[in-house]
Amino acid sequence: MDILTVQELHNLAMNHVGKELESLGYEFLAVNSQLKRHPQFVCVDKPTNTLHFVLVTVYEYPNDPAEYDSIWMETFKAHATKLNAKVLYAGVGIANANDYEKPVTKNEDYILNYNGLQEIS
Repeated sequence: MDILTVQELHNLAMNHVGKELESLGYEFLAVNSQLKRHPQFVCVDKPTNTLHFVLVTVYEYPNDPAEYDSIWMETFKAHATKLNAKVLYAGVGIANANDYEKPVTKNEDYILNYNGLQEIS
């Protein structure tokens, strides 16, 4: 049983969010998949030409992906404001599809708990 590492879980979350950004028409300027390095995506909303910093965080069950460190987020938002950028948060929960209490492994299905991009304003 090959349990996915934190980096591998993070990469799954990034792939999911990246596909959503693509489908929404965002143009990627930079992608950073390294853990604890923010933002993960720097992109532009083409119709409005607005710069966006997208923060992707992965949470293993039973942690709630909608909750984030609000103090840290305020600090990051202040940085983005200086650059005329908007901040989007993407919290992605992940669990083993067969048993939520078991870790996510390479050869088993998994379930995502993701409620879409959340603008931090």
